[in-house]
Amino acid sequence: MKELAYLNKYLVKYKFYLLLGFLFTLVSNLFGIVPAQVVRHALEMVKINIDLYFLFNNSSLQVSSYKIITFSIAVFGILILAMAILKGIFLFAVRQTIIVMSRHIEYDLKNEIYAHYQTLPLSFYKRNSTGDLMARISEDVSKVRMYIGPSIMYLLNMVILVFLVLSYMFSVNARLTWYVLIPMPVLSISIFFVSSIINKKSEKIQRSLSNLSTFVQEAFSGIRVIKSFAKEDRFYETFSKESENYKRESLGLTRVDALFSPAIMFLIGLSTVICVYIGGQEIIAGKISAGNITEFIMYVFMLTWPLTALGWTSGQIQRAAASQKRINEFLKIKTDIVSVKKLEPVLQGKIEFRNVNFKYEDTGIQALANINFTVNAGESVAIIGTTGSGKSTIANLLLRMYDTDQGEVLFDGINIKDLEISNFRNQMAYVPQDVFLFSETIKSNIQFGNKKLTDEEIFEAAKKAEIYKNIMDFEEGFDTKIGERGITLSGGQKQRISIARAIIRNPKILVLDDCLSAVDTNTENAILNNLKDIMKGKTTFLISHRVSNARLADKIIVLDEGKITEMGTHEELLKQNGQYRDLFQKQSNTEAIEV
Repeated sequence: MKELAYLNKYLVKYKFYLLLGFLFTLVSNLFGIVPAQVVRHALEMVKINIDLYFLFNNSSLQVSSYKIITFSIAVFGILILAMAILKGIFLFAVRQTIIVMSRHIEYDLKNEIYAHYQTLPLSFYKRNSTGDLMARISEDVSKVRMYIGPSIMYLLNMVILVFLVLSYMFSVNARLTWYVLIPMPVLSISIFFVSSIINKKSEKIQRSLSNLSTFVQEAFSGIRVIKSFAKEDRFYETFSKESENYKRESLGLTRVDALFSPAIMFLIGLSTVICVYIGGQEIIAGKISAGNITEFIMYVFMLTWPLTALGWTSGQIQRAAASQKRINEFLKIKTDIVSVKKLEPVLQGKIEFRNVNFKYEDTGIQALANINFTVNAGESVAIIGTTGSGKSTIANLLLRMYDTDQGEVLFDGINIKDLEISNFRNQMAYVPQDVFLFSETIKSNIQFGNKKLTDEEIFEAAKKAEIYKNIMDFEEGFDTKIGERGITLSGGQKQRISIARAIIRNPKILVLDDCLSAVDTNTENAILNNLKDIMKGKTTFLISHRVSNARLADKIIVLDEGKITEMGTHEELLKQNGQYRDLFQKQSNTEAIEV
């Protein structure tokens, strides 16, 4: 219960449901145990009156005696039926409180996990697979709900019923009750032993399910690559192995679960035999009646379901504990991307990197080393370099997806760590190198940053991104729904929609991370010409491996292996006869050959 203690705050929040559920469970069990006493009274009444019936043989009193017996049995039957109906009504009320409470907690827990995921840094998502994240917020939460709802409901029912039944049984005959309870310690030990096995197996099953979910998610996301390389069979074999592992673990758990019911039924049967044997001795001794024996047997069988449910509930609690442990592992992770001062200035756009160093923890790669530069408000800077030179790392630091290991990133002279994160990000627009579009309409993707935009503004942004004509060629135009991650669009179309999504925000700071790599030269030139007007008055970062993109910038920074090797204007860098000039000549020759 250590891991499940995390859920106590929700039980306190919904204590009204829990208290009502407890009350309804108590009342329903009262209506459940009284019929056994009614049956005892009915049997004793029949036993007494049947003797009178035969005593008054062939007389008018025999008819009267018969009427009394039948009327009494009818009354007792109506009482038992009425109490069964009332018990059912209150059981319905139990489910409408405790099970409803579990659904509320499930909703709150999923929201808490999702909200917590949103706060975690980019490094967290690099370390953990999407399939594992999804498994914890769906499968694990569902197993936890089974503890909060059905398990608590059955445990309450068991505790209340056992308390009421045993209290009455002890009041009737303590000796007989003790003998009936002899098998119970064996049952408790069996449950404890099997539950520990279930706990270990449940953790293995959840890990196996996470691996299976991750594999399937990657296979579906990369289906085009799989088909193009004709590797469907290999992926099917891998899936079969993962699925076989999950099946093997699940069957192992099922075999352990299967031990509960036979064991419990055997012990309940043993209790019944003991009840009849010892009860017979007590009847001979004149301490109880035959009706008491019937009553006790009914109570023994009445305890069958709670004790059976104890095994099921124990298994569910063990599964929930294993799942909650996995959930708690992520909930305990706290982001280090926080702002203490939470300043919310209106940014002018001056940005400065002072002695910035950064190394990726997961790979140990030194991405940036002693980076120093200043970009004044409204200026544009192009960051040029080969693959792995640290260009995208600068974009990540600008958006504070990561924090520097050493040095400072300043916005208008304020350390980025002192700015309220959402506030300063809302004043920026970012077009990532790896474009991501949502499975919605093109219009919804463009207005993602601002849902209040008019259609005219959306159309204008699309025109500036040179995607308007392509969109209008679609049958449904801007209302065209794109597939997962924009799979129905070409790479260039996705990039241009992403550009439209960024520029429509009219930000103070614009970061374009190699966002024209998938468009042809003519479209690139048209977009660059449009960007000239868009970039006016905005601090713009043009991150690219293409020198052609750098011509628009007021300043060019050349990176190589995480270090700044050159800095200046296009003309200045050409005169230096360095790395920039070499890249310019190579790319110019390549473009000439392509033409």
